[in-house]
Amino acid sequence: MKAYNKKLFPKNFLWGASSSSHQVEGGTINDWSVWELAHATDLAKHAQTRLSSAVYHHLTKLPIWDDIKQNAIDPNNYVSGQGVDHYRRYKEDFDLAASLHLNALRFSLEWSRIEPVEGEWNQEAIDHYHDYIAELKKRGITPMLNIWHWAMPIWFAEKGGLKKRRNLKYFYRFVQKIADEYGHEVKYVITLNEPNVYTTLSYLTGEWPPQEKSGIAFIRVYWNLTRVHRQSYRILKRANPHLQIGIAAQLANIASKRPHNLMDVIQTEWMRYFWNWWFIRRMRKEQDFVGFNYYFTDYYRFGKFDGPDDPPLPFSDLGWYLEPEGLYPLLLRVWDHYKIPIIITENGLADQNDNYRQWWLEQTILAMEKALGEGVDLRGYFHWSLLDNFEWSTGWWPKFGLIEVDREHGMKRTIRPSARWLAEQLADTDSP
Repeated sequence: MKAYNKKLFPKNFLWGASSSSHQVEGGTINDWSVWELAHATDLAKHAQTRLSSAVYHHLTKLPIWDDIKQNAIDPNNYVSGQGVDHYRRYKEDFDLAASLHLNALRFSLEWSRIEPVEGEWNQEAIDHYHDYIAELKKRGITPMLNIWHWAMPIWFAEKGGLKKRRNLKYFYRFVQKIADEYGHEVKYVITLNEPNVYTTLSYLTGEWPPQEKSGIAFIRVYWNLTRVHRQSYRILKRANPHLQIGIAAQLANIASKRPHNLMDVIQTEWMRYFWNWWFIRRMRKEQDFVGFNYYFTDYYRFGKFDGPDDPPLPFSDLGWYLEPEGLYPLLLRVWDHYKIPIIITENGLADQNDNYRQWWLEQTILAMEKALGEGVDLRGYFHWSLLDNFEWSTGWWPKFGLIEVDREHGMKRTIRPSARWLAEQLADTDSP
């Protein structure tokens, strides 16, 4: 099946993949790496309970628990360590991306490398990212620079991180450095990745560092992140007016379990506003495009989060219900709300055996085609992820990569069949 209809997509459409520094580089020393070492044993000990509670209510265990159990109960699974050695092997990885006919890559800068000590810039790390960007462009791959993808320097976290407004000046100083060093080398900048997810899991449910469970802390951090984006936008634009700037919000296709039930509809509309629109509405004047990450449809029955009954579609290895076509109504809603260009900054699934990834890609492309056909100004699509990577508190076992990485055998890279299928679709696309 040839899913890609070139005529429906705009010229210079960004066909890319995403990554983040802490998840792939290896050797990072930040608040996350410290937390991993302190909690790896506990994460392994309670793996089955944690993972089962994170999937839909009618699943008694993860679909592949028997296959991943030994990794999930091993503390080493929860330590990022050497990553996938992307910090050293980025040129090889860019060659693989180019072989897949990808013309864009979203990546994050590691703040803890660039400013490992408060007020001291690491020139080796700064030069590394200069070369990183140059090597992408040499291969005809458009760089999309992501400033913050959750990890932060230890010294910043020890000051209270993003919870304290007085700390934001350190973030702005970092953004100014990024603007001065790299602003003239790139066109697209993401300031923040999934502020709604980070704030919820770090300050409301307490699953991620710093593991607070405080509604007050949640509100402070969430509000401070709106300040961070707005001020970062101004800093970046003053230094480099050509930049196209946005965030990568996590948006869900939020739907009523019972579409004709008034209470379900009310809860659905509330969740759409709180989860999808609240943050973006705070920065409507400080974004050149709406960037968002899409992974699943969330169903709501009044009073609780629910899943589909007798779902006709499969589940990912993480137990997420796979509904790629949910991207279509979400694109229509985003366009209806904001009427500015849209870029899908993440989209993918954990699928170690590559059973569903090609199907997911086919259905995702069809969803984009339908939205484009209805006038949505969609400018790009970034698959998560280019490489198998470290998935935060879940560790190494979930496999999201277009490219498999065998960490037990020299970090060997292998292009998955689904990625080869995608490359065939993209073989004659235009470069931006």
